[in-house]
Amino acid sequence: MKKIVLIIALLSPWFIYAQNKSNKKKGPSTYDLVIGTYTTGSSKGIAVYRFYAENGRLAYLSEIDGVDNPSYLTLSSNNKFIYAVNELPKGEVSSFSFEPKTGKMVLINKQPSEGADPCYIAVDKAQKNIFVANYSSGTVAVLPLGTDGSIGKATQTLHDAGHGPNKERQEAAHAHMSILSPDEKYLLYNDLGTDKVNVLRYKASKDKPLEPATPSFVSVTPGDGPRHLEFSLDKKYVYLATEMGSNVHVFDYDNGKLKQKQTVSLLAEGFKGQTAAAAIHLSPDGRFLYVSNRLETNEIIVYSINQETGELTFVQRQSSFGKNPRDFAIDPTGKFMIVANQNSDSIYVFRIDNATGKLTPTGFKLDIGNPVCLKFAPAM
Repeated sequence: MKKIVLIIALLSPWFIYAQNKSNKKKGPSTYDLVIGTYTTGSSKGIAVYRFYAENGRLAYLSEIDGVDNPSYLTLSSNNKFIYAVNELPKGEVSSFSFEPKTGKMVLINKQPSEGADPCYIAVDKAQKNIFVANYSSGTVAVLPLGTDGSIGKATQTLHDAGHGPNKERQEAAHAHMSILSPDEKYLLYNDLGTDKVNVLRYKASKDKPLEPATPSFVSVTPGDGPRHLEFSLDKKYVYLATEMGSNVHVFDYDNGKLKQKQTVSLLAEGFKGQTAAAAIHLSPDGRFLYVSNRLETNEIIVYSINQETGELTFVQRQSSFGKNPRDFAIDPTGKFMIVANQNSDSIYVFRIDNATGKLTPTGFKLDIGNPVCLKFAPAM
């Protein structure tokens, strides 16, 4: 009798559904790694590599040339389009169609970035606008998008006046990042030249979608040089890496308002050499923060995040095995980190310990000219 009951249970629709559901993959195991570069060396433009999450390996897929200095890029939320800056004195932004399965890219169009040396680009989830930070001219521009992925002429350009104490690097405004808040109600942009994080309200429906928030900015230590920032997963905290000071500032965040609560140095005790912080990213589970530092440091610094307060505790200092780790990316599974060493034409893969956040080199190296920006996309 017990055997008959067991057989009936095993054949029941509920049991079969539960088994099928449990046997399904929890997301893709392969991804595309899209790489932005400087084309002043051996690189031709944007490259795409297939990334295998089970072993951390990379395999070449495609490359598009004739694109000048696509140093920073972003992908649309549907992964059909790539938007890249062209970091030149007369700055431009470029749009490409993208096929994740093959890695194929086709240029759609270009537009002026309304500034010199654009160094950062972001796109909203609805694919209405892109936001470009022009470093040398200190401007932030908003450019509308067509349904075909094309970029229209800028509808708004903003410029922050002022300067910082460093006469060589902070003689004027230098916009370094323009990023939307997770709810996309605000745009935050970091200004290395004025030591400020500027905050603007964003309303996509308006002809000029950005307007100053109240308060409209928060300042950091003079001479620190804000570069990149990252939001915590619970949206309660913001982590800001400063290029010139090599610090990480922790802010409480609430509806466009920032309040500083902690500052940690990226430098080892007693270090006196040249340094310049670059990229800052969270682990996918939000438990660890990683920051790259360049020049005479060339390392990734790891911090654990207190989940109650958002504050940081030092965990590890790991060599990048190259010169100037300009960017890095953590794969969506959280198992591996890919590090781009701009000045040594190399990319290295590191394994991430899920329990401690520590990095261990896998030994895998990719030779590629002047890698600057790394973005993951599902390989559909």
